[in-house]
Amino acid sequence: MNSSARFPVAFLNRQLARRHGGAVLFFAVFLGISLLTRFALLLKAAHDVTWTPSLLAAFFWGLIFDLGAASFASLPLTVFLTLLPAGWFQRKWQQWLAHAGGFVIIYTLLFGLVSEWTFWDEFGVRFNFIAVDYLVYTHEVVSNIRESYNLPLIFAGVFASAILIHWIVVRSGLPARWFAAPTEKIGPRLKAGALWFAVPLAFATLLTDDHLPDFKNNYNRELGKDGLWSLFAAFWNNELAYDKFYPTLPADEAFRTVRQTLARDRSATLASDPQDTLRVVRNPGPELHPNVIQITVESLSADFLSIFNHASQLTPNLEEIAAKSLVFDNFYATGTRTDRGMEALTLAVPPTPGRSLVKRAHNENMFTLGSLFRAKGYDTAFLYGGYGYFDNMNYFFSHNGYRLVDRNSVQKEDITFANAWGACDEDLLRWTMREADTAAAAGKPFHFFVMTTSNHRPFTFPEGRIDLPSKTAGRAGGVKYTDFAIGQFIRDAAQKPWFNNTVFVIVADHCGSSAGRSELPVQNYHIPLIIYAPGGQIAPGHIRTLMGQIDYAPTLLGLLHWTYPSRFFGRDVRQIDPAEGRALVGTYQKLGLLQSDDFFVLTPVRRQAQYRYNRADFSLAPQPMDPAFRAEAISYYQTASQLFQQQRYNELSADEFARLLATPAKP
Repeated sequence: MNSSARFPVAFLNRQLARRHGGAVLFFAVFLGISLLTRFALLLKAAHDVTWTPSLLAAFFWGLIFDLGAASFASLPLTVFLTLLPAGWFQRKWQQWLAHAGGFVIIYTLLFGLVSEWTFWDEFGVRFNFIAVDYLVYTHEVVSNIRESYNLPLIFAGVFASAILIHWIVVRSGLPARWFAAPTEKIGPRLKAGALWFAVPLAFATLLTDDHLPDFKNNYNRELGKDGLWSLFAAFWNNELAYDKFYPTLPADEAFRTVRQTLARDRSATLASDPQDTLRVVRNPGPELHPNVIQITVESLSADFLSIFNHASQLTPNLEEIAAKSLVFDNFYATGTRTDRGMEALTLAVPPTPGRSLVKRAHNENMFTLGSLFRAKGYDTAFLYGGYGYFDNMNYFFSHNGYRLVDRNSVQKEDITFANAWGACDEDLLRWTMREADTAAAAGKPFHFFVMTTSNHRPFTFPEGRIDLPSKTAGRAGGVKYTDFAIGQFIRDAAQKPWFNNTVFVIVADHCGSSAGRSELPVQNYHIPLIIYAPGGQIAPGHIRTLMGQIDYAPTLLGLLHWTYPSRFFGRDVRQIDPAEGRALVGTYQKLGLLQSDDFFVLTPVRRQAQYRYNRADFSLAPQPMDPAFRAEAISYYQTASQLFQQQRYNELSADEFARLLATPAKP
């Protein structure tokens, strides 16, 4: 072996033969299990990754991020090794204690491997912002895991694997060489500890996720990450200031672009403030005031419905309802989480970076669809099968004028079946029926935002309802059971005196899967929107204009012929040129604008790119940047962020409502 090859080996041997040699062992085990994790995820995504040299680049960057994660994870060990007395590890019982600690570390790292596997299985990414939320809502998440997986078998497998790896480490003789290291006085230990502390500080200063290249295939890019590093990076960056991290325009220019775009649905902007989206929407004809029950279905991809995917046989009831309804064929979610769907469906705002507005501070008394219904004399309520504290739902809805009905507010006998996420959809819709009966008896129109839970892992539901088994049928069973529950609800509602005076909306919060080869896989945002009016208030048919969840509220109100002041970023898609249809989609960091086949993406730090979206194979081909399209994309997100930060996206009082309707509009 030549001298250059001998150097790193000799260096590592010298470090191992010192007190902080335990940290060297930790790094070796951490990096080994991280590499094993990356290979496991590669096998899991074998059909989705691109088998090109970029995989080698992903593994190289993965090693860099693994080193960074290992350096942070080693900090508690560094403290112990620095402060333990000089003669520590010379006695057998102290060495056995060190072995026990090593076993716990190996077990924990292997458990992290299993956790990453299950997270990747559901989301197709390493730990991210979603995982941070899951650490907050431990009751639902732990219960979901317990109901979804055979935990005794998993724990036993991890335990056995930890024993095997620990045995291999011991047989290598490395721990014995470390125990045999000479004692060190406190001075050298403190100096060595300071150096070991400097390593994570260097990584924290020099390494960020932005250094990771933009691989064409997002699966390849995700393999270049480290799960632990990504988890803490997501926690640190859970809110992103748009003007700090994204491209911007002068504020007046951005608002002017948005106001011009919004005016294309024949609404009239108001002259009072150029940095506001406030305008008056006027629709001809007498206003209709039916009840509106909006059933927001958990994770209902358009592909699950036979009206979009003829091969699917999971939704016979929705197919029957759709045949009598107004169906929106090109409707897209704004995000990949329930709170994002709620944000868009109630507030009609773009998905600004970081947390959704549902979960942020200062989200009270905002301009919502519910505030407009209440201005017209409606009773508004939010109904949820689970505990509404999850994702801050109860706080958001209760501080924006909605009554709350959730699992915590009903009697125990009102729950016939429940899992980690909530009461089954039949129970939830039975509560909805009772609330509708009560509101109708009081002679008051009502608008209910109903949020289902059954189409969510562990996909358990009452047996005997459908021809698929609970839990083991997986997502297919969850979809088909929810379809059954909605079909039964509509049939039962048909017997009620308020049925013909009610509009039923069936819409998804997001798709069943967010994973894809691109960082913003457009095809995984396509969801259903079905509006059923048994009383004939809204004619059945199809609208094929491209639209997003933020267009739902103004389109619904347009169908009801309402005239109202609006701050919504959405438009009534029936009033625009179909070629101008667009959808805003995003993650907590990446923000996109889709119009026709053009797709513009904004990412930190002030990065931007334009693509051509291929609807046949879902690929994104880079394109020259169109300045006008760029300005429109930036303007939506910049102005939405500004209005929220300045707390100006607010509900209108009754006096303001009346005054604005009487205010002359600016052409």
